[in-house]
Amino acid sequence: MISGPFHRLLDRIDRGLEQGAIEATLPDGTARILGGRTDGPVAVVAVRRWRALWKLATGGSIGWYEAWAAGDWGSPDPVPLFDLFMRNRTSLGTAARAGRLGGLVSRAWHRLRRNDRSGARANIAAHYDLGNDFYAAWLDPSLTYSSAIFAAPDEPLADAQRRKLQAVLDRTATRPGEQLLEIGCGWGSFAALAAGQGRRVDALTLSAEQKAHVDALDLSGVAVMLTDYRDIAGQYDGVASIEMVEAVGQEYWAAYLDAIVRVLKPGGRAAIQYISIADDVFPAYASNADFIQRYIFPGGMLLSESRFRALAEARGLLWQDRTDFGQDYAETLRRWRLRFDAADRAGRLPSRLDARFRRMWRYYLMYCEGGFRGGGIDVAQVTLVKP
Repeated sequence: MISGPFHRLLDRIDRGLEQGAIEATLPDGTARILGGRTDGPVAVVAVRRWRALWKLATGGSIGWYEAWAAGDWGSPDPVPLFDLFMRNRTSLGTAARAGRLGGLVSRAWHRLRRNDRSGARANIAAHYDLGNDFYAAWLDPSLTYSSAIFAAPDEPLADAQRRKLQAVLDRTATRPGEQLLEIGCGWGSFAALAAGQGRRVDALTLSAEQKAHVDALDLSGVAVMLTDYRDIAGQYDGVASIEMVEAVGQEYWAAYLDAIVRVLKPGGRAAIQYISIADDVFPAYASNADFIQRYIFPGGMLLSESRFRALAEARGLLWQDRTDFGQDYAETLRRWRLRFDAADRAGRLPSRLDARFRRMWRYYLMYCEGGFRGGGIDVAQVTLVKP
């Protein structure tokens, strides 16, 4: 019977779900409950064609997305499913990861997008140069594209983003008149806040669209430069870098930290906000490529905090005052998705980005939200001090 191998895969998933459950309907007309032995999220999934499970087994998260895009499976809310996959990451083992051939193909593709100087520019352009009008349609008015820090569940997103930016500035312990370097300035929200409080800011980006936007803001005390972090010179009282290190890649973590050590004055502080993936799955993650790396952010890679910290401390940097807020990122992503959906319904997303692209980005926002809710992905701020 053709469905036999697929039911065996479902058996593996069933055994691996230590928390939560999947209520599945299948192409042969049957319904199955997978998991359900302990509390946790409940995902409702309709598998419309058996090839959805084939794509999951052979292509992991890439194949599962491609099956969704093809209509092979669907869900009224995929977020709990992504939460379950992450929450049960250890007990599921390889049940939801790419098979050997799919893994070889995705790894080979990812290696072609390595973040040397030319590759980094191309990778940044592929994600951030989609158009300032695209991001402006669904980010908060400051165009802050990183996790907010919420003081209350109903706090406006713009207020929570400003709180995050202020926390980063406070970590630098700089004073008015002192010089800050921002590695990865985005659309200028941190530079604007820091300059508004008297700092002088050199803001680095590799995105032509971002530079054009920040230039147009005409911020007093801010110089924005299309410059690779590896090429920056000079001495700074502090460094800020907000969710930029995910664009560096493990191969270049040491070079990123070397740049921070080189430019910081003695006693200076670097405030870093970074996204990490749990060490229990990092080796599998690092040896493969996932949906985000293939379709959303070529060259991207989440941190292994333990490995990154070891590299920082080997360079004499003191790792201080780490604070994590992963569930705030889940909420940030939920807010972004609601704004994205509203912009799509109102026709405010650029017409050059077709329906397939818009559906892919909605999937991306849900995929990330589920990862943070499941706890295997986290976001944190840390202060690195140069003695």
